[in-house]
Amino acid sequence: MGIGDIVYMNMMGQSLVVLNTAQAASDLLDKRSAIYSDRVCAPMVKNPALSLPDQPFRLDWSGFAGMLPYSDLWRRQRRRLNNWLNIRAVRQFDHLQQDVVRSMLGRIHDISGSTELFEKVKHQFFFAMASATFRLAYGYHIQSDQDPFFLDAVQASDNLFAATMMGNFLVNAFPALSYIPQWLPGAGWKRIAKKWREHKNRAVDTPYEWTKNQVASGNFEPSVLSALLQDEKIDQGLSQEERDKELKELAYVLFLGESGTGTSATALVNFVAAMVLNPEVQAKAQAELDSVLGYASRLPTMSDETQLPYIRNLILEVHRWQPVGPTGGPPHACYQDDVYQGYNIQKGTIVMGNLWAMTRDEAVYQDPEHFNPDRFLDPNIPPVPTYGWGRRKCPGMHFAEASLFLAISSLLTNFNFLRKKDKEGKEIIPTIEGSCNSLAVPIKPFEFELRLRSKDHNQLILDNVTAKSTNVSVSK
Repeated sequence: MGIGDIVYMNMMGQSLVVLNTAQAASDLLDKRSAIYSDRVCAPMVKNPALSLPDQPFRLDWSGFAGMLPYSDLWRRQRRRLNNWLNIRAVRQFDHLQQDVVRSMLGRIHDISGSTELFEKVKHQFFFAMASATFRLAYGYHIQSDQDPFFLDAVQASDNLFAATMMGNFLVNAFPALSYIPQWLPGAGWKRIAKKWREHKNRAVDTPYEWTKNQVASGNFEPSVLSALLQDEKIDQGLSQEERDKELKELAYVLFLGESGTGTSATALVNFVAAMVLNPEVQAKAQAELDSVLGYASRLPTMSDETQLPYIRNLILEVHRWQPVGPTGGPPHACYQDDVYQGYNIQKGTIVMGNLWAMTRDEAVYQDPEHFNPDRFLDPNIPPVPTYGWGRRKCPGMHFAEASLFLAISSLLTNFNFLRKKDKEGKEIIPTIEGSCNSLAVPIKPFEFELRLRSKDHNQLILDNVTAKSTNVSVSK
């Protein structure tokens, strides 16, 4: 195979197929999802072969939905998530996201005139989006970015994504190292993994037991986990031990999706970059918001979404202009031998989409480097498959999109994102560059200014901020 719709590579014995067009990705990952929904996990994360017994020097994330092979357990976990995160059911959590976003507005208001603005704003985005998913999963309000639950969960996620990167640990490139004794040179990864596994167990177990106790006492906030704990029908035939294990892994995977890659937070940073580079887009979006909400009259809610089509198209363009996940999520694996366009794809082949190539396809997106929300006025222009394909599409996508809508519309309602000026008063146009971070591609820091639109908007924020006691530091 050559450069084109599909590219084949062999990396140290592992076959890899990269799909460079939306058509190829749809043909395989959507239309043939029954055989392209498997997973291949790094040996550092789980046993590379079922013949190996469970070992304490592995992280053992093998039971988490995003890493499960295409199996009955995966189907059961997916069914649980779909029951509570489908487009209708997720609306019951709108108030949760609104509270988190309004609290974020207050904190960004407080740092708007400070130095090192990029890192501080990015941290507030991450804390807000991660807090929302933690509350969705457990019904627990993270009190600060020093909250033990939050710190444990973030560290466990960081460890996991470090473990999945091929170059970080030799065992990922040479699975045979799994068999060498722990005391031999080259087996230091086993000690690291053992330590990380113990940390992972604490991060997963502690919030699960907290929610379980809250439900038992009758004093709990509605969440995905609290609902699942009360719904025994879906778990008929499982022992209590099996049920506990599956539910605690399921709850944590909701938080993992945001904390591990910072997908929503990274999208918000990309939005800021787009506004700084395209002030005319920002002005047009604010005009639409003012026409629907009134000037500094109120903050947006999810009920306003249908009346704000330009904001919706702006979010679609953020996803296209700077795709957060270059592969649309973790790579798929072929479940059985297949043939596509005359090429043989063997069972076990890793298959991934190339979102960057898709978003730069000039046959689909005219002038792809230009940020233009109006391109989506054409019903023939497809949205980017940000949340993946087929049966492995992110189950939390509706919650994530609602979070982005509330955050972006609220930020534009109240703030202007501006270019900095040099000593001569000339605007400095920032250069936007990406930096690879495994499953996500965050952009490198750039300079900008953040100002309230008016004194009336200052008062609007002060009147609406919730959870003012939340104490979040402005440096990471």
